[in-house]
Amino acid sequence: MTDLDRLVLGLQQRMKQLEDNVVGLEKENSNLYAAVSLRIIELEFAEIQDLLNKLNQTTNDYQLLSVQATVQLEDMKDTMVKLEKFDKKQVIKKNRENQMKKNLEQCKEELEASSPPPTVSPGRCGLGQLVKVAGPRTSSLTEYSTSYPYGAWGRDANPAPGDENKYWLVVLTSSNVYGYYVRQYSTLSTLLLGIGPKDTYISSSNPTTNTIQGPNMVMYANALYYNCYNTYYVCQFNLATRTVSTVALPSDTGYNSKFPFGHVTSSYSYTDMDFTTDESGIYVIYATTSNFGNVIITKIETSDPPVFKQTWFTSLHKKTATNTFMVCGVLYATRYLDKETERIFYSYDTKTKKERYDLKIKIHKVKTNIEYLNYDPRDHLLYAYSDAYIVTYELIFQ
Repeated sequence: MTDLDRLVLGLQQRMKQLEDNVVGLEKENSNLYAAVSLRIIELEFAEIQDLLNKLNQTTNDYQLLSVQATVQLEDMKDTMVKLEKFDKKQVIKKNRENQMKKNLEQCKEELEASSPPPTVSPGRCGLGQLVKVAGPRTSSLTEYSTSYPYGAWGRDANPAPGDENKYWLVVLTSSNVYGYYVRQYSTLSTLLLGIGPKDTYISSSNPTTNTIQGPNMVMYANALYYNCYNTYYVCQFNLATRTVSTVALPSDTGYNSKFPFGHVTSSYSYTDMDFTTDESGIYVIYATTSNFGNVIITKIETSDPPVFKQTWFTSLHKKTATNTFMVCGVLYATRYLDKETERIFYSYDTKTKKERYDLKIKIHKVKTNIEYLNYDPRDHLLYAYSDAYIVTYELIFQ
């Protein structure tokens, strides 16, 4: 094969490839005529023009082929000029959109920048400061499916030997407000699959004296702590003896949705009292009229009957938060941002009595609302009940 033959064959192949590229470009529907594709075709044009020049310089035998190819090439060039003019508009538009997105992301990052959360001294629990909530790690409906959007679940924060792997679940079966039994599972797997549950009843009917009111509760040393039905009392239900002991909060404590959690467009019914666990035990979170509806933290001594120990008063109005939890003696409060996100925005250190309102730690939700949230000091996970879904999140410290 002569040099001339190779030039002709090369020209034929490049023309065919170029024609295919242009046809494909014209048919493309999304992100029309990307700048990269245009650049590739421009290079193809340049290489074909170079082959044509070589042919014209080599011989007159292929004059007709060269002329035809040149005409064809010019036609495609005209088409590409029109396409490119249109595409430049698209590229400019896309670049503007990308720049706007970049500016919005930068603005968002600046807004979310905050000072570090409270640093907990190593002598208290050794975890350091909370910097992130990762997950969700677990996300699933229970065997009840979507029947009960309000409820609570988790593990015993101080289990008896042999009960370390057990999980408990309480659903509010009456009007999303009241519950009267605790369901336990031997492992997380059996809970997720709904296998072999054991039910322990507080009473035979619902609601009645000492049954559960509201979704906030915790399990500690085989006893469930919760808001007693229709009162400002704290109930302690011993699962082994099936007995209930009570202790009264101040008489002006909110109950029956007087000081519930919530946000601008909604409130979480009967969430006046919140119960939390951390490395040192149990706390009850509530509000009173004498403290102007602001959050009060009281430590619970887990005797039988329970008694109250130290109390801390905060400036956080309870109705401005969606949930609270404790880690190493620090109270954290969350706020509703949108359907996908909650934010930890507040903290109160019970040791230093310092408050902060500038935290910006996100929690990514699986459903719109989180009706229950509690920290387990054994595995450093947050346990959430979110519109019938049971969810866990991992707390990241540094």
